[in-house]
Amino acid sequence: MLPDLAETELVASPPHEGPGAWAGGPSALVHEGMTYLAYRLRRPVGEGRGFSNVLAMSPDGVHFERVAVVPRDRFDTDSLERPALVRTPEGRWRLYVSLATPGTKHWRVELLEADRIGALATAPAVTVLPGSDHEAVKDPVVVHDGDRWHLWACVHPLESWDDADRMSTHYATSADGLDWTWHGAVLTGRPGAWDARGARVTSVRIDGDQLLATYDGRASAEQNWEEVTGFATAHRRADGLFGPLTPHPGDPHRSPWGSGGLRYLARVPVEGGTRWYLEVARPDDSHELRTGITTP
Repeated sequence: MLPDLAETELVASPPHEGPGAWAGGPSALVHEGMTYLAYRLRRPVGEGRGFSNVLAMSPDGVHFERVAVVPRDRFDTDSLERPALVRTPEGRWRLYVSLATPGTKHWRVELLEADRIGALATAPAVTVLPGSDHEAVKDPVVVHDGDRWHLWACVHPLESWDDADRMSTHYATSADGLDWTWHGAVLTGRPGAWDARGARVTSVRIDGDQLLATYDGRASAEQNWEEVTGFATAHRRADGLFGPLTPHPGDPHRSPWGSGGLRYLARVPVEGGTRWYLEVARPDDSHELRTGITTP
């Protein structure tokens, strides 16, 4: 259900070699025949962490031209993580940006909105997912379907500094994509499984009342930042909301290189199939952004 990584193509390289240097965390959409992509660039802890969200466009989904860069220093944050790029029904561009609150393990999500994708770099920021003293919120997957916005976000508990890497996926809905109503956890780690330490939804495909999601997870705290990927499904309820996600059985998908990390997937439809964007571990344990196509 995912492309053979040996046959995928490079989209973006990390800023330098070695562990903690990443290009990835993609979010993608297709508009008027062009593929638009947002992704995160990161350096290791102590060297800058997530320092920019890149916005780019491509006619073929492989070779991208940068449109704008959203830098870390325009926010009060220690690090940027995965953005979520969407278009509203009115034709405006939105970028949901994940931000680390300085000196803590708390995360929040702020929203940038503009009439042009390039204008997102300087658009005003509004906090839409503040988290709390007890929970960090980051890495949202945002979808508009019918007359409702749906969101799946990664939530980290903050009761213990050493356990703040644990994660689960919580689901929320909204009439406008700004004010969200939370419906609780819909995907959590399974004891003894490859996702025991946490499970984070990374992409969704809605097909009528059915939902197919990819998610990444890890079995231990030591595997933090090198998650691997599986699939899960959910069904739309009578009230229009989606229920809990059920993981598919079997082993997860891994990178054949380095640490094996394969995470933060995004997907867009293409003629006859699906184009995937994947953050993939390299032999030197840095991460690069790659793309490939699968057909039914």
